[in-house]
This record gives sequence, C-alpha cells and structure tokens, in this order.
Amino acid sequence: MKSTKILNILIAIIAIIGGFLFIRIFMEDTETIETNVDVANQVVSPLIYYSTYLFYAAVIITIALSLWALVRNPENLKKTLGGIAVLAVLLFIAYFLSDSEAVYNAAGKIEPGGEAGSSINHWVGTGIWYSIILGGIASLFFVWDLLKGLVKS
Repeated sequence: MKSTKILNILIAIIAIIGGFLFIRIFMEDTETIETNVDVANQVVSPLIYYSTYLFYAAVIITIALSLWALVRNPENLKKTLGGIAVLAVLLFIAYFLSDSEAVYNAAGKIEPGGEAGSSINHWVGTGIWYSIILGGIASLFFVWDLLKGLVKS
C-alpha cells in the first residue's frame, strides 16, 4: 500500500512539471515562438528535453523490470531465449536471401551509398526480407486462428 502512495506522488509530480512546461508554451504568442529562436529555446526546448528524459527513463525501467522478471522466473527465461533464437535464425535466413546489388534512381544513375556490394544495401534487403518472413508467419497464424474460430462456431 505504501509503494502505491509513493508511485502516485511520483506520477503527480511528473504531471505537474509537464503541465507547467506545457502551460509556459501557451503563455507565449505563437508567432513569437515561430520567429524568435531564443524564445522557442526558452519555452519549447525544456518540454522537449523533459519528454525525452521521461521516455528514456520509461524505456530503461521497462527493460530493467523485464530482465528482473526473467531472472526471477527461469521457465520464462528459457521461453524468451528460445524465441530470440528463432528470431535470430529467421534474421540469418533473411540475410542470405537479400542481395547487395547497386541501387539506381529514376535517371538510371547509381544512388549515393547504393553502390554494388554495399553493406547498407545488404542490410536494407535483409530488413525487407525479414519483414516479409515475419509478415508471412503472422498471416499464417492469423488464418489458422480464423479457421479455428470458424470450426468452433
């Protein structure tokens, strides 16, 4: 019960600080913010930095709590490592399905950074193939679940 009160107080403090920074933006004239860089830096930048730090904190806390939960439950750790291994195998397959051919623009010239044999081309192709493979697997599971639901009805 005590940790809930502390969490509620922390959330209230975060909300009050964010609200104060947000209200500061509305206290300035819109045109002044758009035309005067110094005013924009004084009013908008603190809210952006605050939001960015909150985002980083949320990501770090989420990852830390997830890892803590995995360490405390070895059975889930096995399942997670198995899932990561399957994803790594699929990434390996996608890497070998992709190519690193030259990338041409509409004028028929090679794009900057798109030369043949470029590692960037290869990883972009890998990302495309990885998305196709994962999308195909997801589609199969979707159809399977749909058919299973129709059979039960």
